[in-house]
Amino acid sequence: MHSWRDILRLSAEYLIQKGVPDAQVAAELLVARLLKCGRGFLSPRLDETPDAKYVEAMRRGVSRLAAGEPVQYVLGEWDFRSLTLSCDRRALIPRPETEELVTRVLKFAKAYDVERPFVVDVGTGSGCIILSLAKEMPDGVFLGIDISPDAVSLAQENAVRCGLGDRVKFAVADGLDEFDEPQSVDILVSNPPYIATADCAALDPRIRNWEPMSALDGGPAGLDFYERLVSDAINILKPGGGAFFEIGDGQGEALRKLFFDAGFDDIRIENDYAGHDRYAFAVLP
Repeated sequence: MHSWRDILRLSAEYLIQKGVPDAQVAAELLVARLLKCGRGFLSPRLDETPDAKYVEAMRRGVSRLAAGEPVQYVLGEWDFRSLTLSCDRRALIPRPETEELVTRVLKFAKAYDVERPFVVDVGTGSGCIILSLAKEMPDGVFLGIDISPDAVSLAQENAVRCGLGDRVKFAVADGLDEFDEPQSVDILVSNPPYIATADCAALDPRIRNWEPMSALDGGPAGLDFYERLVSDAINILKPGGGAFFEIGDGQGEALRKLFFDAGFDDIRIENDYAGHDRYAFAVLP
């Protein structure tokens, strides 16, 4: 019988042989999930000898990682800001860069100072953006939409999991075409598909082969969805309302032009911590 320490060492060594990145961390995350504790609290438990059912569960998880499946999907959940969200192949994995998009929306909402702002998240996926905004904003009306019924189903599950089922609504919709009330939205936010079609084949296999391509492929230049979103934003945003997008590296000037040509003010293109174009923001006059 092996201790958790032995299992952790053997698992990490196997994952390294299989070329899994950050193999030690991935193995530790699997053990922490089985022990129902944080990764930082593993040390006092490593000399315990697990029951056979836990060893078998660990073996299954390691096999999935070795096959290239992202650790977030193997775990079935992932942290995003203050929330722990269910995570599977129905939607993109929530990422740290998107957490910073939420930060920018929150800063604007505080300065905007509207009672019960109406916030719409287009391409909501797992619901990570709109659920975080609902969690961290004291009041508001929150709607997440996605063209994928599977993604909307996951987002609804996450709303219930996070105790936000009564505050956030979700709908299956192809963009904002079904909004028939002009100037009704205070904040529009989106992390749409923005990878150029030709670049999708070169994505890391853990992304290309596992995450939904419909949430990645943004058309020939990666800009198809932004063109629609900016056009729609002109009609649905209230005067003074803001549009916030996560964007791809090198797309900043294209977004600046889209906003400028549409008549937006206070256009900002901001970088992520790696110095890449990542966020585009503008205000409707």
